[in-house]
Amino acid sequence: MSSHVFATDTAACRAGCGACCIAPSITSYIPGMPNGKPAGVRCVQLSDGNLCRLFGDPSRPAVCERFDYDADVCGEHREEALATLNWLESTTR
Repeated sequence: MSSHVFATDTAACRAGCGACCIAPSITSYIPGMPNGKPAGVRCVQLSDGNLCRLFGDPSRPAVCERFDYDADVCGEHREEALATLNWLESTTR
């Protein structure tokens, strides 16, 4: 399994954050959640340590694979990422 640190040009995803696996709705199939997941619901593939169990697995949804760290979305800490993602979800329905 991966170390769950996703490098970009200027920053890396925070291992153990999991905000992107909780706040947004996902409408595509997820193993264990065939109809996707509603906003605010923890993905069944998110471990207790807030790491994706499907990271690097071909069954990981494409939308999850494409999500990348962005300071404007992820902020300085997990709580900020959750707040921003919750806000984005609620304003884009």
